[in-house]
Amino acid sequence: MPETILFDEATRRKLEQLTLMASRVRAGAIKGERRSSKRGTSIEFADYRNYTPGDDLRRLDWNIYARLDRPLIKVFEDEEDLATYILIDSSASMNRAAEEDEIGQNTDKFMFARRLAAGLAYISLLANDRLTVSALSAAPDTFGPVRGRGHGARLLQFFGAMQAKGVLDLNAALRNAALRLKRPGFVILISDLFAPSGYLDGMNALLAKGCEVAIVHVLSPEEVEPPFGGDLRLVDVETGAAQEVSIDGAMRQRYMQRVQEWRDSLRDESARRGIHFVPVLTSQAWERVILYDLPRLGVVR
Repeated sequence: MPETILFDEATRRKLEQLTLMASRVRAGAIKGERRSSKRGTSIEFADYRNYTPGDDLRRLDWNIYARLDRPLIKVFEDEEDLATYILIDSSASMNRAAEEDEIGQNTDKFMFARRLAAGLAYISLLANDRLTVSALSAAPDTFGPVRGRGHGARLLQFFGAMQAKGVLDLNAALRNAALRLKRPGFVILISDLFAPSGYLDGMNALLAKGCEVAIVHVLSPEEVEPPFGGDLRLVDVETGAAQEVSIDGAMRQRYMQRVQEWRDSLRDESARRGIHFVPVLTSQAWERVILYDLPRLGVVR
């Protein structure tokens, strides 16, 4: 998946102005590029750290570089880094294709999820956060932890190699992710939440580790308002189980009502646990989630 497919130049410039914000989890071991909310901090010089490819050269101490031939970046007392964990549902249900978009790419849920995850990861790398990206599947794959924009090319390769297939026990995957955490951080789950075993136990495990959590719930328009009717044979893309059904107008209306009730229950359960919840459809632009939806929740600024 080439970089040009992920971001056009206008979108890239917008992303470069943003920062991921977590209000309930504090920073880790080294300084980053964000302002702390801790009381008693200031913008006074605190220390140096080694230059990382992608750092703002305006922060380089050129006097030290001239004397010691070592590139060192100035950090200040009110700056801290954030551990960011981006989790992508990579089960077969995410591979729901739709119509082609204006650049000839299928706007399926998995493409939408990867574009969104790549945008969030790009923001995190620019802020020098400690970034980990995980593809949740029967055979999970993880990139990171890394820090700094110098890892951008390898990250794009990781996204390009991702595939959506197989059955996923989302609860178990989230519990395993919680067990692997080295430190609390900001966890962003991108998923359709089609999980027979549920997801709340896994979310509770992440919250118990001190993480702040956001869920981006991705559905295709056809899953919310199915365009079909008549006698159909429906097949579960993950398990292969089939069901013969006859759909008339009344049944279609009941289906749409049940889907809306399900989405409302997901939002309410998330609110009760202090989880940020963003429902999206793949018919909207993926960057809108980052530029408008997440800022309204205060997790992007």
